[in-house]
Amino acid sequence: MALKRGLSCRNSGNVSCYSIVVLVFCSFLAPLIFFVGRGVYTSTSIDNNDFSTTTSTQVSGFVKEKILAKSNTNNAEGNKWTQIAAYVRTEISRGIQDDLVDDDHSQFHTPAILARRQLRERRREKYAAALVKQDDEVTVKLENAALERSKSVDSAVLGKYSIWRKENENENTDSKVHLMRDQMIMSRVYISIATMKKKPRLAQELQKQLKESQRALGEAIYDADLTRSAHEKIKSMDQVLSKAKEQLYDCNLVAGKLRAILQSADEQVRSLKRQSTFLSQLAAKTIPNGIHCLSMRLAIDYYLLPPEKRKFPRSENLENPSLFHYALFSDNVLAASVVVNSTIMNAKEPAKHVFHLVTDKLNFGAMNMWFLLNPPGKATIHVENVDEFKWLNSSYCPVLRQLESAAMKEYYFKGSHSTTLSAGSSNLKYRNPKYLSMLNHLRFYLPQIYPKLDKILFLDDDIVVQKDLTGLWSVNLHEKVNGAVETCGESFHRFDKYLNFSNPHIAKNFDPNACGWAYGMNIFDLKEWKKRDITGIYHKWQNMNEDRVLWKLGTLPPGLMTFYGLTHPLDKSWHVLGLGYSPSIDGSEIQNAAVIHYNGNMKPWLELAMTKYKSYWTKYIKFDHPYIRTCKLGE
Repeated sequence: MALKRGLSCRNSGNVSCYSIVVLVFCSFLAPLIFFVGRGVYTSTSIDNNDFSTTTSTQVSGFVKEKILAKSNTNNAEGNKWTQIAAYVRTEISRGIQDDLVDDDHSQFHTPAILARRQLRERRREKYAAALVKQDDEVTVKLENAALERSKSVDSAVLGKYSIWRKENENENTDSKVHLMRDQMIMSRVYISIATMKKKPRLAQELQKQLKESQRALGEAIYDADLTRSAHEKIKSMDQVLSKAKEQLYDCNLVAGKLRAILQSADEQVRSLKRQSTFLSQLAAKTIPNGIHCLSMRLAIDYYLLPPEKRKFPRSENLENPSLFHYALFSDNVLAASVVVNSTIMNAKEPAKHVFHLVTDKLNFGAMNMWFLLNPPGKATIHVENVDEFKWLNSSYCPVLRQLESAAMKEYYFKGSHSTTLSAGSSNLKYRNPKYLSMLNHLRFYLPQIYPKLDKILFLDDDIVVQKDLTGLWSVNLHEKVNGAVETCGESFHRFDKYLNFSNPHIAKNFDPNACGWAYGMNIFDLKEWKKRDITGIYHKWQNMNEDRVLWKLGTLPPGLMTFYGLTHPLDKSWHVLGLGYSPSIDGSEIQNAAVIHYNGNMKPWLELAMTKYKSYWTKYIKFDHPYIRTCKLGE
């Protein structure tokens, strides 16, 4: 019945039925739909907002982590991550704008919704600002990291003028000096262009300012060296250069003039290098006044001694093969004294060491007098005069015969040889007087000088001994004659550096890649020497080189040839070379070396010696000795 009544009500179109339905909808269903919809929207908005916040925070953390991880890399890497941060920031901002657009299309514009929208906007702006701040902090960290790395750079190697250098880190800065030099270069460029373009007044103004800057700069190296007027000169020059740039600047012309200046400077550098080579070779040949004074005073006092006081004790040890024998050939009293002193001071049993010194007639008295006054403790010492070796004559020795030839005299003493600073420097070293002295060639006659000995250690006079050397006498040379330290690396100091391999005699008998070795500390087996007739081999090659077609003058090339295949390589710690020419020898190598060698032009007794190595030599000199004080060798 009810159903029928309902149907009858709907079918009848009764107005009262529709009114009831509308009333129920408005009072119950509509609020229910509103609150449900609101809850769904709020949940969605909050979820979206949380997602946006979480995403921003995660991205920010990711970018921060990556940038900090890269902060110790180079600038290019730092710039890359800074760009990534900017890109992420842009993308997030774009997402925020999209969200706002979506909100604008929302059907709900109640005050509560608008307030929440504004809150979201403020939060997103805060995240964006945090990213911007983070980017700035990362940039600062990158710059600070680069500055920290620059502090560890060795300015002695790379130079002091660095774009990373803070001017207040070193009171001896040179930025103003460099600026003035740059200004002077540009002024020369514009003077040339002004002259070419017929602007004499501007050229004169530039020339005047150039002279003023030159006077203000003087010999300054650091800013502290500049005169008080230098700052004003920099300003004045800057004004004149600005004026010249306005009137004369032409890119091609300026580039061409700078290129010409560069080429001119390059030629000057080459010329100065030639002069430096010449002067260093010249200095290497000189005898300092102090050493000359020492030799003369010692010689005078020696020849005033009665004959019975000129003899050394323990002469019975000179031919005892069971002792440790040294051969030292020198005309430098001070250098010889350092070799003997350093050897004895580092020897475990000084009484077993015997020194055989050979010098020339001029220094014979001085050498004797020094060691009579300063005996080497319990060690034995003997001094001989090379001019008294009667067997050493031109009929036996090819070098003596060659030195007496007209061709050799012309080579050494011809007046037409260039003696200017800029010319002739390349061959000057081969005209060094040491190549004329037989002291330099006696090393090839050791069995003739010491016929009763089995082994002998040859020492140059430019070495310092730092450890006990007796272990060298027990080194197994494996039937070789010469024990020496090799000097070649991958391609350095091999045979082709010393010998003329375009000559068929050289090319046929030697390997150009064979490793060279060092004279200066060599242990020689004199029994094997005699068995293999080493002196005869030397004579053969020396006779073939009378016209200097196989090698230039010197003793190392014939030594390499004479002992080819007969040299046993010693451990490198026995002998470290290069203290007379190389500024980059590792300090630990020097400390661990048994012998250090000042081979090269910068001998430790010369003013041009390298200061960093000199103390290893001078510590074996008694500067309070009366003779040394008198000759002012300690100054």
